Amino acid sequence: MLLVEPYKSEILPHWRFRTPAVARKSANAVYRLFLAYKANQDFVGMDMARKFLQMGYTRARRYANYKSGRKYAPGSRKALPRSSDRAKAQAAAFFHAKWKKAREDRVYLRLRKRHREAYGG
Repeated sequence: MLLVEPYKSEILPHWRFRTPAVARKSANAVYRLFLAYKANQDFVGMDMARKFLQMGYTRARRYANYKSGRKYAPGSRKALPRSSDRAKAQAAAFFHAKWKKAREDRVYLRLRKRHREAYGG
């Protein structure tokens, strides 16, 4: 899903969420790419950037809830104890805000509708 080139190579170097400051910079950079793809009416690029924003949110939330990033003990379905990392939660919030803007963008929604009509989905 996130292997589509050249988008992966353009977006991935900007995708980080280690600290709130890094996440803010990253979410802004990925959103700027979203806007650049939008300026070119490039739905696939917009959708890839949106997915990276969404994934930044979900990954940062995972680390906010589980220090190791693992929900289950390796090799089992035994749940690991939850943690509460405020910094990772804040990092997730930066991605969430940009993801929301991207997924509600009118041009994105119009192009997504046209893409689904043409190719299914």
